[in-house]
Amino acid sequence: MRVAVLGGHGKTGRAVCAALADPVPLGRADWADLARAVDGCEAAYVIAPNLHPDEPAYVATVLRALKEADVGRVVYHSVASPHVPAMPHHLGKAVSEDLVRRSGLAWTILQPGAYLQNLDLTGPIEVPYSLDMPFGFLDLADLARVAALVLAEDGHVGATYELATRAATVRELATEAGVEARQVPDPGTHPWLSAMFAYYDDHGLPVGTRVLRSLLA
Repeated sequence: MRVAVLGGHGKTGRAVCAALADPVPLGRADWADLARAVDGCEAAYVIAPNLHPDEPAYVATVLRALKEADVGRVVYHSVASPHVPAMPHHLGKAVSEDLVRRSGLAWTILQPGAYLQNLDLTGPIEVPYSLDMPFGFLDLADLARVAALVLAEDGHVGATYELATRAATVRELATEAGVEARQVPDPGTHPWLSAMFAYYDDHGLPVGTRVLRSLLA
């Protein structure tokens, strides 16, 4: 199956492309004529740019282009716990999920937990939130395997899958890796990130692991 991967040049997109037999990685240079860029593809995997200021508008434009090009199958890359009012960029993905569900396309939604690859386990780990809150961490390789699976197999249209490889705290991961972990101040680089760190500090981001295990069994 020929699959357009929007956001195909980022770390998530590269991982997904590596797991597909016939990927078409698309980046911002292809945005001017998206319908032409996806022409000839049977499906699309949609990853919005990180912290996009209006992800629903982005997704709506993508969905229009897919329909114009007769791409009938879409997998939308969302996030675990999209309906959290304290995290604005999560809410943007919740609205985008609704657009995908009402698009008229054959859809699947993936809701990944925090990536294991976001933590450098080779040296001291520094994060601006509690080391002891629960998380569902997802390995990018597992995400890629699921992406390829839901595109290739029957039975995944209309499904929403929350994905995590393992449940752990940051401190537990650091202890296993034999490295130091410490909480550092929020660098304040983006208000949405600051809101996310504050939420993580109070609640973490728990995600169950059974769904991923069942899919890949």
